[in-house]
Amino acid sequence: QVQLTESGGGSVQAGGSLRLSCVCSGPTFKWIHMGWFRQAPGKEREFVAAIRYSGTDTIYADSVKGRFTISRDNPKYTMYLQMNNLEPEDTAVYSCAVLVRTTDWGTKDPDFYRYWGQGTQVTVSS
Repeated sequence: QVQLTESGGGSVQAGGSLRLSCVCSGPTFKWIHMGWFRQAPGKEREFVAAIRYSGTDTIYADSVKGRFTISRDNPKYTMYLQMNNLEPEDTAVYSCAVLVRTTDWGTKDPDFYRYWGQGTQVTVSS
């Protein structure tokens, strides 16, 4: 059973930075593709970024491209999301999840992901 735990959220002013972490329990971390999503109040869950199991390939939502960087440290069973130049529109609960089937790599649909963490709140003020 995979369990994911996010941390690193907080409140920052526009232009600031945060680094989120997602720790994975379970021995399969190094073989699974992972993703970050976010959900703002009253809005649907939105894809942010994803990373292959090897870390060699990444994809981003257009809204965060150039500002956010996804990475992973497999020996530490941890995935990261470095967020720079934050904007008020980035305010949301950020969650990590596992892509269920590796053959679905490239999808931005949250329905293809599972084992969601509890999320960490990111608040950006103007």
